[in-house]
Amino acid sequence: MNQNTQQTAHILVVEDEAHIAQMIEATLQLGGYTCENCADGAEAVEKIFSGGYDLILLDVMLPGLDGFGVMERVAGLDVPVIFLSAMQQVTDKVRGLQLGAEDYIAKPFEALELLARVEVALRRRGKGRQVLVYRDIQQDLGSHTVTRAGVPVALSPKEFELLRVFLQHQDLALSREKLLALVWGYEFAGETRTVDIHVQRLRQKLGLADKLVTLPRVGYRLEK
Repeated sequence: MNQNTQQTAHILVVEDEAHIAQMIEATLQLGGYTCENCADGAEAVEKIFSGGYDLILLDVMLPGLDGFGVMERVAGLDVPVIFLSAMQQVTDKVRGLQLGAEDYIAKPFEALELLARVEVALRRRGKGRQVLVYRDIQQDLGSHTVTRAGVPVALSPKEFELLRVFLQHQDLALSREKLLALVWGYEFAGETRTVDIHVQRLRQKLGLADKLVTLPRVGYRLEK
């Protein structure tokens, strides 16, 4: 089970389309976060002012008060906001950012992208997770160390980053191409065999042969 030495971030999801809200909630839970849903702009303002949220995921097109209106009313509060919207015009993105949002994600988006943006926004505010725990494995992002059953494990920089991606995205299917982009960067010109080699090393060093599974013709998944 994904655990953390810090308190789990609590996220408010403001989205009026039920199926999208459910998808976002399921994604956040996979990432180890707790969340609460709200489908109305005016209600969202009340909830945000009541406090208790580490991050707001805010749809733009809402009934009554839209997302921009919500942002205008809560802009004075010290809580990060990420806009989620099907409105993909540059002017809309600029408006959202000028209102003080941390980020603006265009719909549709991948679960992996959402989790990555959420983690970045939380880290900026000092609320990102610093210690990731999986079975008897602990990864400290601050000190850049990894232990297994309390014993230090030496990982290369890329192995360390690859482990971080798997621990932060448990139970998600990750393609080799996506792992290359996240760990080696989009400009990396190497072959996907590089990912296979590093995954094999993680399995050996951390005893993950039965949990870090290969998905034929897809990639890999770290099972909870």
